[in-house]
Amino acid sequence: MLVAGASLSLLAPVASQASDVVNIEEMNSYARSQAKSSRIDSNIFINEVSEDIVNLKSRVDGLEVKQNEFEAGSFSDTTTLDGKVNFTIGALSYDGSGTDTVSNEAALFQYTWTGNLNTSFTGDDNLYVRLKTGNASSWTKDKDHGTYLSSAKGNSNELKVDKIWYSFPVGEKNTVFVGPLIENYYMHGTSPSIYKPVLKAFTLGGNAAAYGASTDTGAGWVYKADNGFAISSNIGTKSGSTQKDADGKYIPSGLLTNESKTSWATQVGLTKDQWAVSAMVNLKYNDWGDSYFSTATGDDRNENSTNYGLRAWWRPQETGTATPEVSFGYDYSVLDGYSSNDTTDMYFVGLSWLDMFNPDDRIGVAFGQPQMRENTGAEPFMWEAYYGFKVNDSVTVTPTIFGASNANGTEGEDYTGAVIETQFKF
Repeated sequence: MLVAGASLSLLAPVASQASDVVNIEEMNSYARSQAKSSRIDSNIFINEVSEDIVNLKSRVDGLEVKQNEFEAGSFSDTTTLDGKVNFTIGALSYDGSGTDTVSNEAALFQYTWTGNLNTSFTGDDNLYVRLKTGNASSWTKDKDHGTYLSSAKGNSNELKVDKIWYSFPVGEKNTVFVGPLIENYYMHGTSPSIYKPVLKAFTLGGNAAAYGASTDTGAGWVYKADNGFAISSNIGTKSGSTQKDADGKYIPSGLLTNESKTSWATQVGLTKDQWAVSAMVNLKYNDWGDSYFSTATGDDRNENSTNYGLRAWWRPQETGTATPEVSFGYDYSVLDGYSSNDTTDMYFVGLSWLDMFNPDDRIGVAFGQPQMRENTGAEPFMWEAYYGFKVNDSVTVTPTIFGASNANGTEGEDYTGAVIETQFKF
């Protein structure tokens, strides 16, 4: 008993001190307050996160609205756009002794921008629109002397519709073309040439009387068989007239009238993997003359003309060898309105070597005699030579030299030119 009493007397002060140090009720109160504070903080956190989520959702919704607005104003799924930009720098030198010179031999730096829009509505048809602009001038657009560049476009930096037409199939092997801005060679079934020229005169295997045609209202039909045979016929017509009234003003003639300029071209051809041949008859009415590969007398349609064109090309099975691709063209024309000397002719040869030094490079050499009437001047001769190499898949650089003797059929009119063209494709 004495020991128990002593022990209790010793524990009493300790218990008293412990109660002073740790108050159970206060601990419970503190725990309750902390739990309440935690719940408050959790609610605040949840509310803040909820507000952030709401704000984020509203931003996403806004982006979706903007995306829908963008898609509503963009191209349809069936419309594609591709294009190219050409930078051209070069100069022309007059080497002859004649007087029929170009107006400017100065060095020039110019550009051309081209955009091609293609839209299909059924999967087999195509609405084609070509937009084009450029600042070409002077000798780079000289049609008479043959220095017109294929890449040249001079419309004072104004973006314009350059071509527009619609094509659609009829059956499995027929295609019909119609458009307010089209040239007849787009509506042929056989490619006349595989030579890629720098001078416009050397396009189409010689851009002379048979294939030459300006951009106007046109319509055509093409039939292509499975064996490579093709036949096509098309008409290009101008609504303007060469007829004038008593006051000297042109009389509007309308399309396909006896007074309107009209070109009716029919082609028959055969295309195989390594070669193709074709023949063309192009009937031109009411002074339709638009050749880039001709002298002044050769392009004088005067009244009406019947123009025959023969084209052929061949390529080897392998590239990178000394054997070139070969393109050949010959035109013969009969002109109305002349009692004698009423025929013209021209010839063209184009040679190409591919992959000679680097993949996708191209060496080109072309030459020929422009369209001319016999005994109407000196026989002209034109030529070009170039090397085109790819910097990458989208950029090609092509240094070129070209020249002419007796240009435009004028004795002593000799020219030499040089250009460097850089093409950017996108």
